[in-house]
Amino acid sequence: MTIAINVQKHMTDSSWIRRMFELGIALKNERGEENVFDLSLGNPVVEPPRAFHDELEKFIQSHPKGAHRYMPNAGYSFARQAIAESLCAETGLKYQKEHIMMSVGAAGALNVVIHALCDPGDEVLILSPYFAEYLFYASNHNALPVVVKPDASLLPDIEDLKSKISPRTKLLILNSPNNPSGVIYPESVIEAISKILIEKEHELGVKIYLVSDEPYRRIIFDGYKYPFPQHYYERTITVTSHAKDLALPGERIGYLALHPQIEHHETLMDAFVFCNRVLGFVNAPAIMQHVVSKLQNVTVEVADYQAKRDFLFSVLMEAGYEVRKPEGAFYMFPKSPVPDEMELINVLQNEGVLVVPGRGFGLPGYFRISYCVDDATLQGAAVGFRNAMRKLKP
Repeated sequence: MTIAINVQKHMTDSSWIRRMFELGIALKNERGEENVFDLSLGNPVVEPPRAFHDELEKFIQSHPKGAHRYMPNAGYSFARQAIAESLCAETGLKYQKEHIMMSVGAAGALNVVIHALCDPGDEVLILSPYFAEYLFYASNHNALPVVVKPDASLLPDIEDLKSKISPRTKLLILNSPNNPSGVIYPESVIEAISKILIEKEHELGVKIYLVSDEPYRRIIFDGYKYPFPQHYYERTITVTSHAKDLALPGERIGYLALHPQIEHHETLMDAFVFCNRVLGFVNAPAIMQHVVSKLQNVTVEVADYQAKRDFLFSVLMEAGYEVRKPEGAFYMFPKSPVPDEMELINVLQNEGVLVVPGRGFGLPGYFRISYCVDDATLQGAAVGFRNAMRKLKP
């Protein structure tokens, strides 16, 4: 076999999300689309806001010269300026365009950050439950993923976090609102994490970066306010995309932002821009930079997602599932009614419902539901959830 050993291993361990999504395609061909309710992939069915189409049409009709050429690897100056101004307004911190790099989605930004900061054998702290690709992103760059377990509320276990930090710890990835749980880490947790990082930096004589992955930052329910990590920790690097808040997952447009007070920000940004180039991203998509620079105060209709959440939460609770009500994003992470969640997954498949096992997010015994689907899919899945519980807990 000519494929690299590490890649062979990752292919074997590959994301359960994609496996279930591909199974859904097969089942739809076999049973008919109307009989399969796919809640596996976070691929929003909502259309981008009208403002996106308006700005895209304006751009196309203006026939701007040179719009499809290379630009600086960090991205267009005007796009970075627009994002800096938006972050200033949101956080009260003095972001400037020099703190911003446009990226090929949040995934591109994360790979850039890990590649730039980690030497082989350095450690990346990952809070469980986690987005499974984090493990692969760390391994992509010869770093070692170190998983921190959660408490009963699906928040980080602070004592476990303390025990996992070592002299090789280089960064911690924080994802809130969380995929897969929809949990927002409250200010008290962000503050506790920040204090631990500061204490460990002094104790071990190292520098640890907090990388805040925020694609769901603007999809928040019930009047919650997003607690910005950079208010508590200066060595914060924000990465995000417009895949979710503007419903543009296929456009691969995002950015990274350095805390305005982070030390050596020029050197860090130079390293990120260099890695953006040599990893093959080169630059973020040109047209999308033009468009999203005009849309920093626009988002999808969050009330629609909240209504879907409320419907699904009621269905699950009435059926007898144990689940924490999400505060944001468009995922739910219930506890399986049987110890091996794969037993539940198989029963649900027979009912035509596709969800993702919790082991794919580092937490066996749970399962993830993605409810960024149309209402008919949720309603059809509701029947399957009820039937599965009756079969497993008669």
